[in-house]
Amino acid sequence: MSCIVVAEKEPILMEFVCVPGPLRAVAVLLLVGLTWVLASSILGGDSNLVVKHFFSGTNEEPTAEPKHHRYKCGLSAPCPQKHLAFRIVSGATNVIGPKICLEDKILVSSVNNNVGRGLNIALVNGVSGELLDTKSFDMWAGDVTDLLKYLLPLHEGTLVFVASFDDPATKLNDEARRLFEELGSTAVKELTFRDSWVFLGAKGIENKSPFEQRMKNSKNSNKYEGWPESLEMDGCVPLRSPSEG
Repeated sequence: MSCIVVAEKEPILMEFVCVPGPLRAVAVLLLVGLTWVLASSILGGDSNLVVKHFFSGTNEEPTAEPKHHRYKCGLSAPCPQKHLAFRIVSGATNVIGPKICLEDKILVSSVNNNVGRGLNIALVNGVSGELLDTKSFDMWAGDVTDLLKYLLPLHEGTLVFVASFDDPATKLNDEARRLFEELGSTAVKELTFRDSWVFLGAKGIENKSPFEQRMKNSKNSNKYEGWPESLEMDGCVPLRSPSEG
């Protein structure tokens, strides 16, 4: 029979306890285990996992949670082959500028210093996906003629990305609205002062574009005083074959 020393909490008392040899081994193991648990807790470890490993004797690591994969432009899933990932965000009130992302590249944003009040447009080659140009058109105090000159000479298959900022419609005339309708828009004919609008169309499109959203400016439903909420639209747009371009 052997004796071990047991220390109690404050006030510190020491006493000798005599236990048989086998029990002493068990006591030592428990003491080591409890010390391990305490140290793990202090250092930020998982005490429950430590206890499980201690008593099971396994060295298996916990199964890591699957990481959420980030796809281009923040999409929830990857696009099929020969498709371009995009995201279009309209401006919020007259403070936060719009954003246009294509294949994980920001084409239009306040950071890029290429946004303006009105309509923000990015032109992209529909065959190669190459950015052709970006420009903004002031639809409150600007000249709609500049917009017409920009849209009229577009080549067949050119992708047209549009994001509104503040007021997209005051200076829009019938000819400008018709040009957007030819690009596949159905909402442009009803677009009014300070509506939020995001749109992706193409020169020579045969059907109406599936990529369009409009939020009407209404004092009864506006998220902000004088402005509706910002719109955000994403998806995968197919590239055209060279023969179609």
